[in-house]
Amino acid sequence: MGNSAMEAKNSPSAAAADTGMATRDDRRTLLKAMAAAMLLPSAARTMPVPSPDPEAPQAPAVQIDNGLVRAVLFMPDAERGYYRGTRFDWSGAVADLQAGGHSYFGRWFPDYDPRKHDAIPGPVQDYVTGQGFDAAPVGGTFVKIGVGVLRKPAEPIRGFPTLEIVDGGKWTTRVRRNAVVFIHEVSDPASGYGYRYVKTVALPPGRRQLTLTHRLESTGKNPIDTEMYDHNFFVLDGQPSGPDVEVRFPWTLEAFNVRGDMVAVSANKLNYRGAIDRPVRMQLKGFGPDSRDYDIRVENRRTGAGVRVTADKPLSDFVFWTSPRTTCPEAYIHVHAERGRPMTWQITYDFYSLPAAERLAGQPA
Repeated sequence: MGNSAMEAKNSPSAAAADTGMATRDDRRTLLKAMAAAMLLPSAARTMPVPSPDPEAPQAPAVQIDNGLVRAVLFMPDAERGYYRGTRFDWSGAVADLQAGGHSYFGRWFPDYDPRKHDAIPGPVQDYVTGQGFDAAPVGGTFVKIGVGVLRKPAEPIRGFPTLEIVDGGKWTTRVRRNAVVFIHEVSDPASGYGYRYVKTVALPPGRRQLTLTHRLESTGKNPIDTEMYDHNFFVLDGQPSGPDVEVRFPWTLEAFNVRGDMVAVSANKLNYRGAIDRPVRMQLKGFGPDSRDYDIRVENRRTGAGVRVTADKPLSDFVFWTSPRTTCPEAYIHVHAERGRPMTWQITYDFYSLPAAERLAGQPA
């Protein structure tokens, strides 16, 4: 899988990834997200819902709905939150999403522990670089976006250990009928890093669509610079990973650092050779510098569930990871934000059903 980080937030402003300066496209993206989030006030019609995971009955959750898509989101909470690890952004974890008679996210892991690094449903994001980590002494502090201020351990970090959270920062959430706005504010004067992060998870009206709109601004003396990947953790119609699932791209794939031989790479497609009983991982290249190459389709060709993932920033890296119950195209982008020069970006999920003619034989349309 990818690496580690955490944060949450969203708000109006725009900045190009390379310069941090506002652009018309960035402003347009933010205005659309704000319009979706402000469709209805957050009051009477939006209520907390029970946690869908019986192993975490106290985890706070809310439901949003636009009439075509319904989603249940876990809310960040240092005491009762479903996820309390230090790898992933605590905001935007979708416990369940239903659209067009299909489901797209859900629990994929067998063992639950709120502090386990990957005990979290999709889409979820990881901001790879700990800001200030290299300069911090052992026992010193650094910042992980979407998580807070962490303490640097004495031993080298291998894998994704859950580290001590020195200061989880301030979370603010605004829940509306069809959207949740997460705001995370973190400051660590010792490392010189801090940020204000706004992430809006919205179901735009009249569409089978989910959008993740982000705004990140440095509030410390140092700029924020990192790679961010969206792990996705797709569980289409609750089905296991296997030959029914296909992943497609608009570019010719070149695979390297491959671990496992149960996923075939051909032209622009990934296909399972059979059911898998252990994870498979590979890096992929072949994409170009245009955001149009951030275009991923994942389909279960037997149940007919399909999802297309696009973004308004170019890919900086790509990892594909899968386990017996989840399919994870991990798309990376480069994130750079300065004080007064925030960066904004949006990731869009379009949900659809495959026509009967495109489904595998043996399954009714």
